[in-house]
Amino acid sequence: MMEPSDLTTRWNGRQRRTAGASTLPEHSGFMDRGETSSPEPDMEEEADRLIRNSEARRRHRVRPGIRGELGNILLLLFLYVLQGIPLGLAGSVPLILQSKSVSYKDQAFFSFVFWPFSLKLFWAPLVDALYVSRFGRRKSWLVPTQYLLGLFMLYLSATVNSLLQSEKGPNVVMLTAVFFMLAFLAATQDIAVDGWALTMLSRENVGYASTCNSVGQTAGYFLGNVLFLALESPEFCNKYLRLVPKDTGIVTLPDFLFFWGVMFLVSTTLVAILKSENDQGRGRRNVPEETQGVMETYKLLFSIVKMPTVFTFCSLLLTAKIGFSAADAVTGLKLVEAGVPKEQLALLAVPMVPLQILLPVVISRYTAGPRPLDVFYKAFPFRLLIGLEYALLVWWTPSVKQEGGYPFYYYAIVLVSYALHQVALYSMYVACMAFHAKVSDPLIGGTYMTLLNTVTNLGGNWPSTVALWMVDPLTSKECQGAVGQSCSSSLEAGLCVKEGGVCVTTLDGYYVESVVCVVIGLLWWVWLGKKMRQLQEQSPAAWRCRVNQ
Repeated sequence: MMEPSDLTTRWNGRQRRTAGASTLPEHSGFMDRGETSSPEPDMEEEADRLIRNSEARRRHRVRPGIRGELGNILLLLFLYVLQGIPLGLAGSVPLILQSKSVSYKDQAFFSFVFWPFSLKLFWAPLVDALYVSRFGRRKSWLVPTQYLLGLFMLYLSATVNSLLQSEKGPNVVMLTAVFFMLAFLAATQDIAVDGWALTMLSRENVGYASTCNSVGQTAGYFLGNVLFLALESPEFCNKYLRLVPKDTGIVTLPDFLFFWGVMFLVSTTLVAILKSENDQGRGRRNVPEETQGVMETYKLLFSIVKMPTVFTFCSLLLTAKIGFSAADAVTGLKLVEAGVPKEQLALLAVPMVPLQILLPVVISRYTAGPRPLDVFYKAFPFRLLIGLEYALLVWWTPSVKQEGGYPFYYYAIVLVSYALHQVALYSMYVACMAFHAKVSDPLIGGTYMTLLNTVTNLGGNWPSTVALWMVDPLTSKECQGAVGQSCSSSLEAGLCVKEGGVCVTTLDGYYVESVVCVVIGLLWWVWLGKKMRQLQEQSPAAWRCRVNQ
């Protein structure tokens, strides 16, 4: 269960402003309409007619419509789909690792894979400033990053089984290193594609860029996560897709990685050869871009953070999600540990898509006023209570399991719980985004909002990593059936089993963590939540960067 950070305003790696008005190509021929045989009209009427015809043709050329740029829109959509594939695969690996009984410290270590998209602000200025002009500003980064993504996937297709099935268990360090690079490259590709989208499309159609982003990345994540986990599961394939049962799924992880690795290499080659970044179609943005230098951008970021109101707000954002960390980061893994099929959990995301589309539309009606953070404040305790409900759900799960799996009503309850969680999550998310837009200095709005969004994402990443890391230390186990043995470490647990005993959990650290997180969350809500609401009372001047005063 992840924050909808992929739907937030993205860092496009630029500080852009219009350097000059765009010029339209001159067109002749508006007289060639067969009027030469008719009597010559009055000169004033003729002038009016010529002006009307010229403006009509000008409007027609400036507004080509979506059909005229359907190819560019489809290309953007495809590039964002490619971007979502490695993210979806990275999201499926923790569920695979959990089914192999890795420790929660290993899960915490792997969770660093999800950090690059929250940190890309720090290298986005480099992507914007360094490029080969003859090849193209965005293609200079897009092509090599996608080639590297394809090569990493081909490498993984040959090695992933050995990494997951070594004698000492999954090689989590190597898996983390490779998937971290995949996420880093996908984040860099995102910067390049976001920047290219704004110049690839005409002024009238540039709004479709955000649609391509959200739809394409969601579709890619769905392919790499939900669809892959379903087709990789022998149980799902034998139950729903096969007449003759088999021991493996229709798709294996190496096959999936190999297919998409080849797809990355082929599609990148075609884009590099066939798509020119600098071609100018009708209505296309042919305005030269002015950008700030790398050091100027970093100095601007630092000057924004030093502002008292921004520093206070960022501190609150970095601590606000501690209370939700156990519920968000650990619950799904605990359900898999209890025996819930990982592919069934993944498929629960499908009916959530319409809700996730509608929620921002509905919630934005309540965050459009002068105090959007009031919605954040009101949704906060509701989301904390859902965290306790998640803990009860995990505790209840083993008692519901039947011989054939889990009954339908169990999945219905899980689905309702997840839907309620999404309502609270999106209420807080939309409120934050609305406040970011409200306080951002309009003269540097792109950098300002991206900084706040980056801090918001980091505020969800680090508590999740810590929550995963602390599950094992907070868990108590004892060895039953073997005198004098304990289960305080993996080595001692192995000795317990070797002596004929079994390690039994006497206190699950997840429940301890859930209670502690809710208590911390309530304290934050009572004490710091009011401080966050009070930030809405600050004057606009308090949020204006001193560089622009």
